[in-house]
Amino acid sequence: MNLACLTLLLIAGPPGEAPPDEPPGDFSRLHRIQTASSEELRSLLRYTGDRLPIVSAHRGGSYEGFPENALETYANTISHTFSLLEIDTRFTKDGQIVLHHDETLDRTTTGTGRLQDYTLAELKQLRLVDRSGRATAFQIPTLDEAFDWARGKAILVLDKKVVPLERCIAEIQKHDAEGFAMIITGSVEQAQTCHRLAPGLMMECFVGDRRKLEAFDASGVPWSSIVAFVGHQPPEDPGLLRMIHERGALCMAGTSRHLDRELVDAEPADMPELRRRYLDLLDGGVDLLETDRPLEVGPIVSANADPTERQHRFLQAPRKDKDKASAGPN
Repeated sequence: MNLACLTLLLIAGPPGEAPPDEPPGDFSRLHRIQTASSEELRSLLRYTGDRLPIVSAHRGGSYEGFPENALETYANTISHTFSLLEIDTRFTKDGQIVLHHDETLDRTTTGTGRLQDYTLAELKQLRLVDRSGRATAFQIPTLDEAFDWARGKAILVLDKKVVPLERCIAEIQKHDAEGFAMIITGSVEQAQTCHRLAPGLMMECFVGDRRKLEAFDASGVPWSSIVAFVGHQPPEDPGLLRMIHERGALCMAGTSRHLDRELVDAEPADMPELRRRYLDLLDGGVDLLETDRPLEVGPIVSANADPTERQHRFLQAPRKDKDKASAGPN
């Protein structure tokens, strides 16, 4: 893909249409990641030296018309690119687990006050608000609904917030979701607990320096179960990334706090330089970018990916238009 095409992809932003319909069994318009077991998920997310055409969508990848942590937003994201979907879990007043980032409802819903002061039934009366402050028709989803939606087409990355680690693990096991769910652990001790309770479960673990790397070496947690998050800024120690790769793990870095913010406000003339800076992260040893802008960043990553057997095995791109036409109406 040439630079002009990539620049157009960067500045186009999301289309103004609703997310794709998803009739039972018809996911033809989605970029599906299909890992049916924890072994398959580990196989996909191991370091091999080849580049994967995958990003990680922070809070699912919100845009105008598509609020964060909404099932409809997840569908919109993977209708454009292969993506992990980072989600946030919280408790309702009646002990149900829902997806919501903030402690309070004011920023992202039509409600006010603390989420934990509402029952699930009360929360379902509210509507999610997009990043422009516009109310949508979408509801706060439950974690159960997210698991049901993601099976066979997406990988969920759980940021547990106030939900205990043990409860998140139990929910993943209850839904037999170890093939398409990961959990973010905040410490080496949490990673050890997770591995003890669910030895096959993949984790995203913060490994921001060599001291933390050495702690994981001594932890008993296998590197095959880890995607190493190295920070929200470009890594200053390229040797750290090499050492993580030598252990067979992928490196993830966040772009939501720097490059993504520049991307939102950029002029067309700025796009080639921004594209180069995203690619510099990949060239420097980062394997996965966690981004607020998956619709723009995904094509940059995909254009520089290496076709491999594991991609053909686990990644299913949307069918071409002629194939969709022959499939009949949705």
